[in-house]
Amino acid sequence: MTVADDRQALERFPSTDPATGEVIATWPIDDERSIAETVDRARLAAQWWADLGFAGRRERLLAWRGVLARRVRQLGHLMHRENGKPLDDATLEAILAIDHLDWAAKHARKVLGPRTVRPSLLSANQQAWLEYQPLGVIGVIGPWNYPVFTPMGSIAYALAAGNAVVFKPSEYTPGVGAWLVETFAEVVPEQPVLQLVTGFGATGAALCRSGVDKVAFTGSTATGKKVMSACAERLTPVLVECGGKDALIVDADADLDAAADAAAWGGLSNAGQTCTGIERVFVADAVYEPFLAKLVERVRELRPGSDPHASYGPITMPSQVDVIRRHIEEAIERGGRAVVGGPQAVRPPFVDPVVLVDVPEDSPANTEETFGPTLSVTRVRDVDEAVDRVNGGLYGLGAAVFAKRRGMELARRLRTGMTSVNSAISFATVPALPFGGVADSGFGRIHGADGLKEFTRAKAITRQRFGLPVPLTSFDRAPETVDRIVWLVGVLYGRRR
Repeated sequence: MTVADDRQALERFPSTDPATGEVIATWPIDDERSIAETVDRARLAAQWWADLGFAGRRERLLAWRGVLARRVRQLGHLMHRENGKPLDDATLEAILAIDHLDWAAKHARKVLGPRTVRPSLLSANQQAWLEYQPLGVIGVIGPWNYPVFTPMGSIAYALAAGNAVVFKPSEYTPGVGAWLVETFAEVVPEQPVLQLVTGFGATGAALCRSGVDKVAFTGSTATGKKVMSACAERLTPVLVECGGKDALIVDADADLDAAADAAAWGGLSNAGQTCTGIERVFVADAVYEPFLAKLVERVRELRPGSDPHASYGPITMPSQVDVIRRHIEEAIERGGRAVVGGPQAVRPPFVDPVVLVDVPEDSPANTEETFGPTLSVTRVRDVDEAVDRVNGGLYGLGAAVFAKRRGMELARRLRTGMTSVNSAISFATVPALPFGGVADSGFGRIHGADGLKEFTRAKAITRQRFGLPVPLTSFDRAPETVDRIVWLVGVLYGRRR
């Protein structure tokens, strides 16, 4: 029985169009046995892929880049249908992923290749090298909200580093995952270097326990903790990029038109289903009223739908609708006001834009990830108070600051993995920058040099060039040897400054 036949025999589940509920296709529910067999195949493929070296892998990855670029509209249409986001947004997501693939392929050798390291005076008889070796097989568990860009942040970098990858896409977007795997196989037909498994939470748990060498997970904080627990059984290292409650801070000297536009885009694009999306806005008292007026005017122009003219699409995961509704209703029950939308904005599978003000600081709309097209706008005395409020939360993924004079200062003070100044989410567009969070937003980094190193093990090598006249690491060491070393250390390091 072939691999394809074996997967056909598994129980199956449907993927649907979130706007209409129409079944698009059905997919196997991979179990422990099928995943174990997949990982075994990946183990052999990983050695072959590593042996290609940086040049061989670069050639194949750039060929895959070419396939993706030539078929980017096809991929965009598939994302639009399976995820629900507007076609142009889906296409731009795919283009951004292509840019990251290009960077990873071209920079892997420079970042990870062997290099000499200068020894200290006390180890002058040694030659030293550092290199980064691939881990072997990487399990990637991807999300549904950005089903190409987000998992490719792990897949492309893991492949460029010399690993094989077993990819489990979200159960809401398995077709997008399959498309990526199939196009890669067109340029790398020799070995199953990138493979697909599909299913629900149990499939992801089985992948964690399968003996892969690392798991890269993107999803909610609650699920991230479950992934870590499953991986802990075999001490499998993990990279977890979890939820966020990202804030945008508006200083008194900010460009209010640009800030309002960024808040609207950062908060409502992709129906607010963005881990680094803006969910909270803190505005200095001096400009609160004019900023809010501009934001309301901007947001009222937006409309969800599945047609070509819609601003954003449906809520992809049906259960999230209840979370969005609860956050809106509890905010209003506790004294908040909806200046745009309100509870009536929730009309599954769509949610109209919602802007809340005067929401209590400890309300779920301000403390929990909403993952919907809502914004909570808060008046603060000044931006120093805003920084304190942002840093006091549980999450620490991304943030944005709009300020002319203090932008960089405020960005550095925020306890987040990433911050953009005078724009929203722009850090994700720079392939050389690491992407990841702190606290409940997870740990580890994708993208950039840090992302390449995340999928390797640092290997240190020394080779003795000549023996020391005074042996240190030998039982033949003379009693006066340490006295000489103590004297030398005093000369080298004991001077008062």
